[in-house]
Amino acid sequence: MAFATHHIIRTLTSSSARNAAIKHVTIIGGGQMGAGIAQVAASTGHTVVLVDTSEDILKKAAKGIEGSLKRVVKKKFADKPEAGQEFIQKVMKNVSVSTDATSTVQNTDLVLEAIVENLKIKQGLFSALDKAAPQHTIFASNTSSLPITDIASSTARLDRFGGLHFFNPVPMMKLVEVIKTQSTSPETFDSLMAFSKALGKNPVTCHDTPGFIVNRLLVPYMMEAIRLQERGHGSKEDIDMAMKLGAGYPMGPFELLDYVGLDTAKFIIDGWYEMEPDNPLFAPSLMLNKLVAEGKFGKKNGEGFYKYK
Repeated sequence: MAFATHHIIRTLTSSSARNAAIKHVTIIGGGQMGAGIAQVAASTGHTVVLVDTSEDILKKAAKGIEGSLKRVVKKKFADKPEAGQEFIQKVMKNVSVSTDATSTVQNTDLVLEAIVENLKIKQGLFSALDKAAPQHTIFASNTSSLPITDIASSTARLDRFGGLHFFNPVPMMKLVEVIKTQSTSPETFDSLMAFSKALGKNPVTCHDTPGFIVNRLLVPYMMEAIRLQERGHGSKEDIDMAMKLGAGYPMGPFELLDYVGLDTAKFIIDGWYEMEPDNPLFAPSLMLNKLVAEGKFGKKNGEGFYKYK
């Protein structure tokens, strides 16, 4: 009887911990996405630790967060500069940085990964952190193209693993895709939804399918635009104008490809093609491959489908 009572108490305690609000967040990856998520979480009162392998990266990330907050203050506190400064100081106090992921995750409610889109690297990271993080800690990936199930397979907490796909720039974009695998528990999913709402975002639910919702529709659309040009059925300029004026899109598909990065688009479509080689939507593009091979990645390095120099 004593054993049964102890087991019930332990189960209830575990369930209660999983249902508790996410307050302490560890973000792995100090790039643009990781820093953006850190800024939003810190701005909404969460305690955030931003982790990366380099002190220089973390210094740059912290400087970027502060600069972004200054832009926010110019709009929200235009007539109250002192209040604006207080806001920046308050938010920055909620953010700390570290190069030691293992020690950091020992006292956190959520580990959110926003590193390179490489399955083996992500699996290695989560495998190591799984051994260090408390039982109640939820793991999540910000991946835009890799299956959450495959990433989670490196851990022993499949029920406490999900996806949180934010959009760039994170402080501006309201959407978060909350991805649920077949093993994600209802408690974990509810916690991830509640966390997204606490950040002031609008979460949508998606199962673990390639590209989730947005990219699953967006990437094939951009690839079909390239195929239209490859077949000589329309110039990139006319295709862009048609989609902007005819569909009301803010950017045409070629402008969007340059903004996203042609190397990123190629990486995503290559990965999907490897998973589903018979799906015509995932067929690679010779034109895209050629541009990437020539080092033309888009706006970030001055030339893609268009020139920006």
